[in-house]
Amino acid sequence: MAEQTNFKPFVSPETQMAELTVKSILTGAAFGIIFGASTVYLALKAGLTVSASIPIAVLAITLGRRFLKTTILENNIIQTTGSAGESIAAGVVFTLPGFLFLSEPESASFFNYFTILILAIFGGILGTLMMIPLRRSLIVKEHGTLPYPEGTACASVLKAGERGGEFAKTAFMGLGFAFAYAILQKIFHVIAEVPAFFTKQTNKVFPSARVSGEITPEYMGVGYIIGPKIAGVLVAGGVLSWFVMIPLLASLVDASVIANQLVKIGYLADIAKPGGSFGWDPATKDFANWSDAIYRAYIRQIGAGAVAAGGFITLVKTIPTIISSFKGSIGSLKQSDVEGVNEQNVPRTERDLSIKVVGIGSLVLLLVIALLPNTLIPGTNIGSKLLLGLLVIIFGAFFVTVASRIVGLIGSSNSPISGMTIATLMGTCLIFIMVKWTGHIYEPMALVVGSMICIAAANAGATSQDLKTGYLVGATPKYQQISLFVGAIVSSLAIGATIKILDQPTAEMAAQGIQHAIGTDKFPAPQGTLMATLIKGILSFNLDWQFVLVGVFIAIVVELCGIKALSFAIGIYLPLSTTLPIFIGGAIRGIIEWRNKKRNIHVAPEEEDLGKGNLFATGLVAGGALAGVLVAFLFASDKVSAGLANLNAEHGLQSALGGEGYKWLGVAFFALMGIVLYRIATGKNKSI
Repeated sequence: MAEQTNFKPFVSPETQMAELTVKSILTGAAFGIIFGASTVYLALKAGLTVSASIPIAVLAITLGRRFLKTTILENNIIQTTGSAGESIAAGVVFTLPGFLFLSEPESASFFNYFTILILAIFGGILGTLMMIPLRRSLIVKEHGTLPYPEGTACASVLKAGERGGEFAKTAFMGLGFAFAYAILQKIFHVIAEVPAFFTKQTNKVFPSARVSGEITPEYMGVGYIIGPKIAGVLVAGGVLSWFVMIPLLASLVDASVIANQLVKIGYLADIAKPGGSFGWDPATKDFANWSDAIYRAYIRQIGAGAVAAGGFITLVKTIPTIISSFKGSIGSLKQSDVEGVNEQNVPRTERDLSIKVVGIGSLVLLLVIALLPNTLIPGTNIGSKLLLGLLVIIFGAFFVTVASRIVGLIGSSNSPISGMTIATLMGTCLIFIMVKWTGHIYEPMALVVGSMICIAAANAGATSQDLKTGYLVGATPKYQQISLFVGAIVSSLAIGATIKILDQPTAEMAAQGIQHAIGTDKFPAPQGTLMATLIKGILSFNLDWQFVLVGVFIAIVVELCGIKALSFAIGIYLPLSTTLPIFIGGAIRGIIEWRNKKRNIHVAPEEEDLGKGNLFATGLVAGGALAGVLVAFLFASDKVSAGLANLNAEHGLQSALGGEGYKWLGVAFFALMGIVLYRIATGKNKSI
């Protein structure tokens, strides 16, 4: 496509303005750490993330105006640097917990801080490196055909900030409300964390059905942001699991059979010994919590099969887009290379880092992967790790190109990152089989390739949106690319630390013999479990395929009904306690949209991104997730944990209100938060 010669950015190429400054880099790095940590928390719990670019831009404008006196280009550097944290955190959490679920217990040793740090940094750098030669072809030459929706919306925020307004106030209100709510819930326990209501196993009509909700601010905020359709599909998967399959299996399967299955997959040490969060009693051959036992024994494997099939279906549906995207990008790239330009004569807004940086950077990544010790990067020798490095570079170049073009069309939130990662893992495993690398020892090596591609593709999508924002506001591309490298490295330092802190088991978990909080109901990490399941299935052939295939065909049925199977499958895998509060947030958004339609109120997509409801919901997500991370850090210290236990009001409230009354008090608080969200979302927006 012809280059957009008529386009004029908000800041002209001739304008010299402060941009890559110490204060912009430091502020952006701080936001990268904050939003990276909150994304880790949210992705581990719900398997979902939300874009950080717009919230960071809003916060940058507010801080810049009141304290830092930043320019629009400095604010752009702040959001560019900060957004790297969110995308890298998503890629890390979606893959690296898989080390905990591979066949050999020794594989869990790779789930250490330094391996997580190295893979996060390398994946983040790879995603940015591969985008350097693509910027001119995708962002500039195809400006009219690739809208990059989040990048365009973020540019609108930055421009609006230059014109003044108070739209950041709503985001801060949401953040403050969520933080106060989370402290009441997680420190003082005034609000029940997971109210649950269930039928007894002795109920012949509908045994062991369970409805529960982790009534947190971040879930309501996520539901509002993703909207009623996706939230509805998510909770539908949960309804199938907890109101159809679990009651059915509870009616048909004997407790001893379920217990033997739990022993087989590692949730129970011995059928003759009591234990597990489900409360197995070998004397009475009964469970204290039947629904939890069945969920762990069967539903999670069915859900893993459904998620794998959903991701693969998503990938197959996007193959035509992938092929055309790759061809178009390579064609544009060749055309750019032929044009050849001297930077001295290039306008400020068209200056990229040299292509030499890409070549040298890729070579350095390859060599470092090969030379790192086996305790950090799994491998049998330097030659095997050289092959890993080559696969990373080859798959990275392909999927970064694909990811960038896809997010340009449909946005980062809809990018099939999981599908691309599944394709990478399948391709890697098949190559391993071709070179006779089969068995448990090669499982962590395959996960290294998949994780780096996932991180690179996620970061490439975010990088593309940032470069689009920069193109619209008139930023200097090479300064953005430098800030992306800084953001990738700094945020990775915090991401690894956050994951390790959250992975520490509570005293109650430790008493049950649980060594990792990740993989439990507290932090299910659905995608990480899926990646491990795929690798084991291809290389070791030791899965309960009968359950996995049930999930596969559920996904196929749902897709044939015209519903996106991946969202439904994630709903099957996750506890209903996760998807139900997300659905309530989506339902509030749906009610508001119905109200607007009834009143003939039309809201443009870019106005919706900056609407009070979205901004308050963004604040709920950020505030709730940050409070969750903070509380996890506090409880990591035994002394602090013991001190906070004295502030726990749960026992007193249960004595006063009864167990059921305490649960309903929590539901009332959650309902109050929903009412506040509704009232703010339906209030009139001030000028932005």
